[in-house]
Amino acid sequence: MFALRNLKHAYDGRDVLRVDQWQVGQGEHWLVLGPSGSGKTTLLHILAGILRPTAGNASVAGQDVSALNAADLDRFRGRNVGLVLQRLHLIPSLNVMENLLLAQYLAGLAQDHARVRQALGSLDLGGRENAYPHELSFGQAQRVAVARAVVNRPKLLLADEPTSNLDDARCEQAFELLESQARACGATLVIATHDQRIKARMPNRHELTEQA
Repeated sequence: MFALRNLKHAYDGRDVLRVDQWQVGQGEHWLVLGPSGSGKTTLLHILAGILRPTAGNASVAGQDVSALNAADLDRFRGRNVGLVLQRLHLIPSLNVMENLLLAQYLAGLAQDHARVRQALGSLDLGGRENAYPHELSFGQAQRVAVARAVVNRPKLLLADEPTSNLDDARCEQAFELLESQARACGATLVIATHDQRIKARMPNRHELTEQA
């Protein structure tokens, strides 16, 4: 599903991420682990095409993501990659339903209200379709972000600390949605986390080390 080779990323001339080689098959589930500053979020951003690596190659679904122009990359990401980031990036002027429909629209897909309701219902958000982000608790907003990430049935599902602010019941629900949706689409799932509740559930692990 993706392959990383001789991958490096630097900020202000300082390396913050290095991956010599990592290859993951379609449908596999992995954790990305490492101390703060080891580049976990940076790695997910490169896989999603949000960042271009300073050096090396990142191939996702057979496509070198750094070779795409901005418009093609947006379309590729929308159709192939689901993202749950630490900053949720919900559009404040849109309600919950509209935030998820926007994800479909940006990917060039038909807007499917039934699919949106299904994703929201799976996270116990039924009835919140017309709520705006400022009307949600943080936990609810985080679950909306999870629903938005899976609504297009991505091939690659990336989650950056998706459960860190959820109680045990919601953590289990969010994790099960990520896993079940990944299984339903045959998607590869990659979660970067410090959450011990998640670590116990996934045996495949890729460890990053802090760069000197």
